[in-house]
Amino acid sequence: MLQAWKLWNEGSAKDCIDPSIADSCSPGEVLRSINVGLLCVQDSPNDRPSMSSVVFMLENEATISPTPKQPTFTIQRNLNLKETDLDIYSLNDLTITTMECR
Repeated sequence: MLQAWKLWNEGSAKDCIDPSIADSCSPGEVLRSINVGLLCVQDSPNDRPSMSSVVFMLENEATISPTPKQPTFTIQRNLNLKETDLDIYSLNDLTITTMECR
């Protein structure tokens, strides 16, 4: 989502479209989906749309009035683990697991 935010902020969100499907999708629908996606990952729950609002925004061509703010992405190392442990967690309850080969 960080790359999507960067491109959205630069006015280049169309660059998020995979070239293999670029000819078969509507750029307007892609931009609407990116806008809604950015609204859904807002840091404050009060800034996130309800699911009924998400469905409405995706199904209708009306202008989406809320402008997304920069999403917060916070990842910290769990300091209670042994130094060899590579489990990383996020403050927003997202778990990222790293694979270790034997």
